[in-house]
Amino acid sequence: MSEKFEKLGHSHKVFIRQQHLYFVGTAGAEGFVNVSPKGMDSFRILNDSTVAWLNLTGSGNETAAHVLENNRMTIMFCSFEKQPLILRLYGHAAAVHPRDKRWQELAGQFPPYTGARQIFSLDIALVQTSCGYAVPYFRLEGERPTLTKWADKHGESGISEYWKENNTESMNGKDTGILDR
Repeated sequence: MSEKFEKLGHSHKVFIRQQHLYFVGTAGAEGFVNVSPKGMDSFRILNDSTVAWLNLTGSGNETAAHVLENNRMTIMFCSFEKQPLILRLYGHAAAVHPRDKRWQELAGQFPPYTGARQIFSLDIALVQTSCGYAVPYFRLEGERPTLTKWADKHGESGISEYWKENNTESMNGKDTGILDR
């Protein structure tokens, strides 16, 4: 029921582009494992073995702390419509911050969201598909405007203050790298 691939094939790319939701899993050496749902227009396939996703400001910054300590990452897509399928991308990630040289190259591939905090690039080590037979049907009603409204209301300077107050450490007290220290 499960198949493994060294890189993304055409059908994998088509499937990924059809999804409106994906999940990112990371863990440090110790502490909590983090699984975050992601949506909006925040995912890009760079080539057959590299993807990137735009991380917007949120209440925590666990992924960034985990990637600094242990760069393993899993990204999972599920089909909630039509043919059941689960697709996982396993690999090693790096965080790119607005202060980094690579930011402009990658950020230009995404909409200009206020509060864009990092872009994570993932070098894919393994692509795995599985049946997804137990995943229920769901229908997309639309994107929530809540996060973008919140970020636009705070503006870039307000977001920067929010990062200082809420995004510098993980739940386990690990540095997230959000501030250039």
